[in-house]
Amino acid sequence: MSTDKSHRGNASQFFVAAELCRRGLVAVVTMGNCPNTDVLCSNKEGTKFVHIQVKTFRPRDKDCSVGQKAERNYGENFFWILCGIPEPEDNDQTFKYFIISSKEMSKNVREGFEMWAQTPGKKGQAHNKENTFRGVAVPPYKNINGWNLAPHLNNWKLIEDKLK
Repeated sequence: MSTDKSHRGNASQFFVAAELCRRGLVAVVTMGNCPNTDVLCSNKEGTKFVHIQVKTFRPRDKDCSVGQKAERNYGENFFWILCGIPEPEDNDQTFKYFIISSKEMSKNVREGFEMWAQTPGKKGQAHNKENTFRGVAVPPYKNINGWNLAPHLNNWKLIEDKLK
């Protein structure tokens, strides 16, 4: 049984919020009511906030679709979390969370797309520079520009430090 993509996406936002709460932070899922922010997170005092955009993939996938908006740097209080949710029948797979700053995401997604657009396709054809798809390779795979997400696996400290 394959889980519907939108159900997996909705679930991933709650899994991310749960992980943040488990770490002593306050996290709420915006339920689509806040553009570009799936989870709003603060310290317990409510004096510092971060915005989180969650993107979902299956741990067995080679990449995670992030969209064109990943090329934009939304500032130092904005993070992307790529959330790997296993299918229910994949008992040997674990949840994976890659926590990435907006600055690093935008730089690497933009750079990777530019490299892809300049590289000929498998049959030597030019790539369509108007293509709106943007994906990020998940370990063990690396992105076309060599960017490797492995150091970002479960790097919750990135968010925790921002909210101290």
